[in-house]
Amino acid sequence: MGAQEMESKVLERDEVEISTLSGKDLDWIVSIDREHTGQNRREFYHVKLQQAQSDTGLRISLGARVEGEPAGFLLGRLYYGEFGIPEPVAILDSIGVARDFANRGVGRALMRQLKMHLRALHIETVQTQVEWDQEELLHFFRRAGFRPAARLCLEAPVERMPDQ
Repeated sequence: MGAQEMESKVLERDEVEISTLSGKDLDWIVSIDREHTGQNRREFYHVKLQQAQSDTGLRISLGARVEGEPAGFLLGRLYYGEFGIPEPVAILDSIGVARDFANRGVGRALMRQLKMHLRALHIETVQTQVEWDQEELLHFFRRAGFRPAARLCLEAPVERMPDQ
């Protein structure tokens, strides 16, 4: 098998090992994120991992390894009634796959495991946000079953908000 064929080989389900993230995973999470964003968001991920570890029974922050090598991660949290929505909902904060493992099923394996955990917790909905111009990520989420939500996400610069 040539190098080009090897790079595009989709991994079998049992080749992707999924486990709960821990503090020792911080360095490679930051490295994978930097591959995609060009930024060092170490503090952001440090806080997210601490939050994930404090939610001991709620395993929705996951890491993927292939042959022991870090391949991807997914960070999420649960909310029990936010923004006036009475039912519990999972929020997918971040997902990242190392470039060496892109388009090989690592992201799908992470999402499959996330859905399995959410079903066990009786969570029926997972939400996320993505920038409009992140076409590759939008495509991934579309294939994973995500659709535009039936509500608007609004924002306003604080300095331009009128005093009430």
